[in-house]
Amino acid sequence: QPVESGGGLVQPGESLRLSCTTSFSIGTIYLVGWYRQPPGGQRELVAGIINENYSYDDSVKGRFTLFRDYAKNTLYLQMNTLRPEDTAVYFCHVSGKWGEYDYWGQGTQVTVSS
Repeated sequence: QPVESGGGLVQPGESLRLSCTTSFSIGTIYLVGWYRQPPGGQRELVAGIINENYSYDDSVKGRFTLFRDYAKNTLYLQMNTLRPEDTAVYFCHVSGKWGEYDYWGQGTQVTVSS
């Protein structure tokens, strides 16, 4: 099961970095990504790596960046210029191509407020 960390309370315009550490090799996972669920809303993909292709939701392009530490089997989500609408619980998800494994982390709260 992936383990997330790095959430918190920040002001608009500030940055946070989320971490997702897995027991799988971060370089070979078919899908690894960050989803978020705002209060009262649906869970949605924010950014992910699917079969080595990077994907970002339009709302975070240019502000959020994914990068991996292969030695630590960790996926990072660098979030810059945060906005109040980024407030949500952020979840890490890892999945095999054929569903041979499919895990969600416990979630980490990100709150952007002045």
